[in-house]
Amino acid sequence: MKKLPIGVQTFSEIINGDYLYIDKTAIAYSLIDDFKYAFLSRPRRFGKSLFLDTLQNIFEGNRELFRGLLIEEKWNWEVTYPVIKIGFSDGLHSKADFEADVLHTLQSNEKRLGLECEERDSIPYFFQELIKEAYKKYHRRVVILIDDCDKPILDNIDNIPAALVLQRAMSDFQSIIKNNDASLYFVFLIGESKLFNSSLFGGLNNLENIGLNPVFGAVCGYTQHDVDVVFAPYLEGVDMAELKRWYNGYNFLGDNVYNPYDILLFIENGHLFKNYWFDAGIPKYFMQLIKENSYLIPVFSGFDISSSSLNSFDINNICVETLLFQSGCLAVKHEDSSSMSGVGYVLGCPNREVQTSVNDTLLELMTSGSDKDPICRELLAIMNTGEVERLEVVIEPLFASISGDNFPNNDVWRSEGFYASALCAYFASIRIDLVVENMGYEGGINLTMKAGGRTFFLEFKVKELDPLEQIKKMKYYEKYDGERYLIGIVFDPKQRIVSKFELERL
Repeated sequence: MKKLPIGVQTFSEIINGDYLYIDKTAIAYSLIDDFKYAFLSRPRRFGKSLFLDTLQNIFEGNRELFRGLLIEEKWNWEVTYPVIKIGFSDGLHSKADFEADVLHTLQSNEKRLGLECEERDSIPYFFQELIKEAYKKYHRRVVILIDDCDKPILDNIDNIPAALVLQRAMSDFQSIIKNNDASLYFVFLIGESKLFNSSLFGGLNNLENIGLNPVFGAVCGYTQHDVDVVFAPYLEGVDMAELKRWYNGYNFLGDNVYNPYDILLFIENGHLFKNYWFDAGIPKYFMQLIKENSYLIPVFSGFDISSSSLNSFDINNICVETLLFQSGCLAVKHEDSSSMSGVGYVLGCPNREVQTSVNDTLLELMTSGSDKDPICRELLAIMNTGEVERLEVVIEPLFASISGDNFPNNDVWRSEGFYASALCAYFASIRIDLVVENMGYEGGINLTMKAGGRTFFLEFKVKELDPLEQIKKMKYYEKYDGERYLIGIVFDPKQRIVSKFELERL
């Protein structure tokens, strides 16, 4: 069997090193054929950089690397194009850092292309001359590929003034591209977020966003067909339904896809189910923003959002739902044509890895950490054995573990909805099947949970209502067969005690 390309982002190394490669070249051909200026956003560790490197090898005419791949007979390998490829380093926290990094990148491209530019001290003049001289030398219009185009901004998202300075520097840099349109054949940028509202692309406002174009839905990631067919020899004996529950479910309006990092690490680690992508791929700014702003994690299934909101990322006004989607913690479930603002989408949690990881991370923020693990173990034991009467004993220390120590700059932890979020996070982190039927910021929540062959319906309230009557009124349980339990909890957020606990078996 071929080697697994874990951490390999260079196309030539994958092909020459006899690594397994999932053919994305037909999609690459469609992209080049359909667009001149395009932008793609995907979460981290989805194979964006490998796809960009694949494009570079296509334009440079390296046909020997594409033998047997779908693009080989479609592409005119006799025609090659000069490629300027730009990426950004870590640790760019000022305009001076940015300019020094870009100058170094331009110099590397100058050397690779065999050019000698005169204006090497000024970014605008150097970049423009580089484009013109490449066009002049190779007698072909130039291709520009930019990797992680939002990295300088996202690396400073916890420092808005610095992020705004870098945003402006990036916009000025990209305006050079627009001003040299006649010398350009193809321009493609990839990033993690869609920073249109922040004017990241103010200098290049003719980009076509293909992030939610169904044609390119599987441009990054592995499809179910890839996993079932190409990876079949690597997955012998694996419960494929469980693999799908754990790692499938990312959707960008095409087929559902798996994160490549998950599948490769799952195989490499002997088919052990773990949170591979989340532990390595979740951006550092994610939890920082949750801590510093008054965010409560919203419903993880059936959440409605407009197309404009989903496609935006304004660093002055970050929408938590957009943050969750663009970081990979929410996925498109289906389109919603009934949206008040036009085309909208229904979002949900993509898979079990994300569900457990996000909620487990939230619990680290919302609770005193030493109490969390024993409570989670006890909850899981109760759900698996069906000894639901023990739940009342666990609920009291569960709420006692909730703390606002990690939210020093806001009062979100004093809100009623905070406790509902914490309760939901506890159950979602213990790796059981969970559906949020209804959740409101006013503090109520309805959960349907399946474990040990049983189904549990939990109604949580922060007001003196009859929670079991609420469950019976909504009749969530009628969709399920077998052993079923109704659980009603009323919580007093002021005294932080459970004022009512009710249990009924159907």
